[in-house]
Amino acid sequence: MSSAAAVDPSDPAFQLHRGGKLAVASTVPLATREDLSLAYTPGVARVCEAIAADPALADDYTWVSRTVAVVTDGSAVLGLGNIGPRAAMPVMEGKAVLFKQFGGVDAVPICLDTQDVDEIVAVVTALAPSFGGINLEDISAPRCFEIERRLDEALPIPVFHDDQHGTAVVVLAALRNATTLLNRKLGDLRVVVSGAGAAGVAVTKMLAAGGVNPAEVVVCDSRGILHGDRPDLTPSKAELAELTNAAGRVGGITEALRDADVLIGVSGGQIPEDAVAGMAPGGAVFALANPTPEVHPEVAARYAAVVATGRSDYPNQINNVLAFPGIFQGALAARATRITEGMKVAAADAIAAVAVEAAWSDGTHQAGSEAGQLRVDAIVPSPLDPRVAPAVAEAVAEAARRDGVARA
Repeated sequence: MSSAAAVDPSDPAFQLHRGGKLAVASTVPLATREDLSLAYTPGVARVCEAIAADPALADDYTWVSRTVAVVTDGSAVLGLGNIGPRAAMPVMEGKAVLFKQFGGVDAVPICLDTQDVDEIVAVVTALAPSFGGINLEDISAPRCFEIERRLDEALPIPVFHDDQHGTAVVVLAALRNATTLLNRKLGDLRVVVSGAGAAGVAVTKMLAAGGVNPAEVVVCDSRGILHGDRPDLTPSKAELAELTNAAGRVGGITEALRDADVLIGVSGGQIPEDAVAGMAPGGAVFALANPTPEVHPEVAARYAAVVATGRSDYPNQINNVLAFPGIFQGALAARATRITEGMKVAAADAIAAVAVEAAWSDGTHQAGSEAGQLRVDAIVPSPLDPRVAPAVAEAVAEAARRDGVARA
């Protein structure tokens, strides 16, 4: 199909996107000659000289301390795959809009016409003085792991791959509240993670940081359970195999799910109903693939007490927008040099707490037990809940100071 044939001018999505979704707006007046002389030459020179003498002043006298770069190479865009940097721009613009709307953070989309790891690291490192943080977006695994690691080591500002860590933070928040509803403890759960890509790796590590026993986590990829005797594991999968599956389970998703309490799907592959039927009763299924969940919610509800998806048309949407605006808002407020595991766990705790607050404030909480503060169809807040980002930001800033990475 040609590009012209793919465009439908009557489609509201095309109508909304015409001309793009972003613009640059001045924060200062330019109504008089004096305004101009202060905003530009000669007044601007005094500020430049001060920053040259003390580069840290850029945080106070430029937009750096409130601005994030949203960087992609277009290699893993939504469910569309490797569509390249130009086709990725609408998503990056959208991400920037979400940063501003939900976190009050200015964001600039940067779509790089290279998928070479060294080139991406070099370009982002060169651009970094213009920003207070780097949000990596839609970069395929396993390259995304090395890119994030190298940038995190090279730069004195937060680097955050949202496809990994944003998903992981919200999953941990949802699981905290699900276990409360189920009257269980995180440390007692047997969890299966279906998917060992960027999100699967981050979710597994986040669960371990948040209190799940990694020995009782089993991770599956398209070839089956990760375990130390598999000869085909990439370095990131080998690391997961060493961290998880202490019992040495082998086989496929059916064997992994037998008697499991929780299924977290971040793979996009379909999971048969008979495999889900082998789970322990009264557990949780988070089927997060979009647009088609690994397990249809109606099927999942036959076997699990709590069901979540990544879709907005079902309850319990696990949506990254619950995490990244507040995480960056808090990190920028603290002028953090990096985003720590403690900051991510704090973000998850804050999101979980807002869901409890929401249940009470709207009068729909369930009464009669310790879990009565929660609803089975609202284990996470709505992405539109205005309480989320401020709560996350406050928790993240406090954690940054506690972890010793804050400069303010």
